[in-house]
Amino acid sequence: MPDEIVSGLLKQTDLRVVLATTTELSRQARATHGAAPAAAALLSQALTAAALMGALQKHDARINLQVECDGPLRGLFVDGDASGLVRGYVKNLHVEYVGGEGRYHWRPVLGNKGFLSVLRDMGGGEYYRSAVELQHFDLAADLERYFHQSDQLPSHVMLAQLPAPGDGAAEETAGSPPGEYLGLVAGLLVQPLPDGDMEAFKALGARLREQLPIVLQSHAAAGATAVLRALLPEADFEVMSRYPLRFGCSCSKDRVLRALLAMGREELTDLLEKEGQAEATCQFCTTRYVIPGEEIRTMLERGAI
Repeated sequence: MPDEIVSGLLKQTDLRVVLATTTELSRQARATHGAAPAAAALLSQALTAAALMGALQKHDARINLQVECDGPLRGLFVDGDASGLVRGYVKNLHVEYVGGEGRYHWRPVLGNKGFLSVLRDMGGGEYYRSAVELQHFDLAADLERYFHQSDQLPSHVMLAQLPAPGDGAAEETAGSPPGEYLGLVAGLLVQPLPDGDMEAFKALGARLREQLPIVLQSHAAAGATAVLRALLPEADFEVMSRYPLRFGCSCSKDRVLRALLAMGREELTDLLEKEGQAEATCQFCTTRYVIPGEEIRTMLERGAI
């Protein structure tokens, strides 16, 4: 099943529904960072959330989501855009243990204090940041609280990570240790439009929370649109948009060079004398860039700084 965003509308009740399937990009992110199970699972959830929130943005706009916490994970940072590109990292890749199912599942990872913040690109060089304290220590539940407090918009957020038949064998064959595969990964966002039916909104949320795991496991192989139509068989439901999702990065050597230019002549000269070259590793995709000393000297001689 390819990773995909599908957005639709229940016309009679004015409810917007967005589904993101993110199994493959979650696995790619885990493999890229070499993340342990708990770190990989939370990074996967955050990337799925970024995909869902990116689908709400205008063309070319980006949104980033950050969690800071006092638990062993320490925090994470992800971003996404309206084209379906997502990327992210966690601060501690080596977190393995989670709690039992239920209310305290993620408390051993996230700790007891923290906040969730979202930065939105409003266009025209304007940005809007808002934050809420972590209360539930569950990303989906705290995102619902964020939407309610920051946007005054009630929302249902569901982030599913489910075992899928054959996943273990497939990923172990690819070299992953047993038990570290992510299974099926998906997210669902439901929001009322300005004239949305709030009673229908509440009822739909309760229904989808119950049905999503079952429908995802039975229809995932057929794709995201099949999953969403199985969840919403109503005659008035219409698919409004769909596009692929991918894990990737916008880093480049040119961006590294611009960062070096921003350092200034004195600091760059000092770096050249002490290190002989410049090195940078992208936190999002782990790509390592090495700028040779000769290239830095050329920049200095040309007066580019």
